[in-house]
Parts: sequence; structure tokens; C-alpha cells
Amino acid sequence: MLFMYYTESHEWINGETGVVGITRHAVNELGEVVFIELPKVGDRLEAGAEACILESTKAAVDIYAPIGGVISAVNQKVVDDPTLLSRDPEQAGWLFQMKIHDPAPLEDLLDLQGYRSLIGVEHT
Repeated sequence: MLFMYYTESHEWINGETGVVGITRHAVNELGEVVFIELPKVGDRLEAGAEACILESTKAAVDIYAPIGGVISAVNQKVVDDPTLLSRDPEQAGWLFQMKIHDPAPLEDLLDLQGYRSLIGVEHT
């Protein structure tokens, strides 16, 4: 079972593995992503800190760390092929992985039902 949490700024994090990405809703709002700048392995980030930058045909946006930790891996595949993010943002299009030092703040993030309410999507 995956323990997924969401932020109000449309990032998701798997609470077990620390894998982070953006939601399908965010990708739909951005349009075609053409450039991705990921953090560096070893970067230490606080919750809410800028982690990476996405540029699309519509805008450039900052992606934030949903929780504090150290970057332990990045997904070079999305840098090499940004369309992967558009095709599968919540699995193969993940952006980076964090080593979470304290998982307690995850409980302050949204669950799937809370996120769906935020974006105005009814639970089906």
C-alpha cells in the first residue's frame, strides 16, 4: 500500500520511499513541459524550499520540497525526456527522492481525498 501525501502547491510524496513528483492536475495546468532542472543528490532541503524548476510552454514554476530531508536520487529520465512527466506524472515521471529524517510532518499534508477536494474533484 502506498502512503501518498499531497501539498496545496500540487506536489506529491510517497511517505514510505520519499519519492516526490507533481500531480496530474499540475501537469494539465502547466501544459507541455520542455525543460526540467532537478536538485543535486546530497542537497538538504527544508519543507517548502525550492527543490527544482519546470519550464513549460505556458510558464516556469518552482517545485517545492513537501517535507524536509536530503535528496537521495533524481530521475534523469525526465530531464532527458520531459514528455515522460506529461505522460505519467505520478509514477514514471517522478522528479526526485528524499531521505526523510522526520516523517511526522507528513501528517500535516493532504491525503488523496483532501487533495481532490482542493482541486474540486469529487471522489469516485
